[in-house]
Amino acid sequence: MPKTERFIATVTALARIGAGLSFAVLIGAVLLQVIGRSLGNSPVWTEELTRFALLFLIAFGAGLSLRSGDMVNVDIVCEALPGRWPWRLRLLSALATGGMALYLLPHAWRFVSIGRMQSSPALGLKMNYVHVTVFLMLALLVLFAALRVLGMLTGTEDGTPEKAEDI
Repeated sequence: MPKTERFIATVTALARIGAGLSFAVLIGAVLLQVIGRSLGNSPVWTEELTRFALLFLIAFGAGLSLRSGDMVNVDIVCEALPGRWPWRLRLLSALATGGMALYLLPHAWRFVSIGRMQSSPALGLKMNYVHVTVFLMLALLVLFAALRVLGMLTGTEDGTPEKAEDI
């Protein structure tokens, strides 16, 4: 397995682990909240934790959805075009996605730094740990879009999203 493919597989696996852990925390907090409500004493912090876990799930899932093809694609017209046009449009789409996310990264970091001055009411968590989800989502979009562009330009992939059966 070439180094590039191994790097892509490693980043994809780490993002899947992050999404899985986020989902596990989400399920655990909701379960605790439901049990607590049925017993008449639900912890206050569970609702806040579920929101934070959902944000992390989205942050990890955005890059993965770009990689897997689950992100919204309107390709019915593009893929019907003749010749190399579908490939060019997939390349343009990856460049635009990565470029927009890259443009937003410094602004997201500023948002993270503002969070250092705030704390969540129930958990007392510094909000920069929550705001980092926006930065993480954009960074993963940049990374997965760049990997798609690199793969397309080197000929190791054609830019079509991975199919569910390939994952």
